[in-house]
Amino acid sequence: MGRLAQADESTKYMTQVLLVEDNDMNRDMLSRRLARHGYSVQVAWDGAAGIQMAGQMRPDLILLDMSLPMIDGWEVARRLKADDQLREIPIIALTAHAMSEDRDKAIGAGCDEYDTKPIDLSRLLKKMQSLLKTRVARGQPDNGV
Repeated sequence: MGRLAQADESTKYMTQVLLVEDNDMNRDMLSRRLARHGYSVQVAWDGAAGIQMAGQMRPDLILLDMSLPMIDGWEVARRLKADDQLREIPIIALTAHAMSEDRDKAIGAGCDEYDTKPIDLSRLLKKMQSLLKTRVARGQPDNGV
């Protein structure tokens, strides 16, 4: 795994993203689109796998579907933010639920940002870049090995 990216056009190729999404079509489409934009994407198919992979890879950013089997996205976010080693990793909630209370629920669970499905890639990329820049500005530790 590479060092924490500066989240701009010249260095985003080093950014490690964990995509936690159970829908095959959504997972495949989004991971391919992000890879084409230079992101290194690892995928988890459910909440339990997402928690395990986050601990193993310590990604720079997590994209988290909120409607997951086994452990839903809200609980995944709560567990990740409760872990001293993982709490600083920014999480973007991905959901088809577009009501303001859904956004509030995701933020309340520990997500740093919220985006609705279907995914508008340019909007999502802006949110990702903003969170990554904020993380770098705070001097978050290098996640590299």
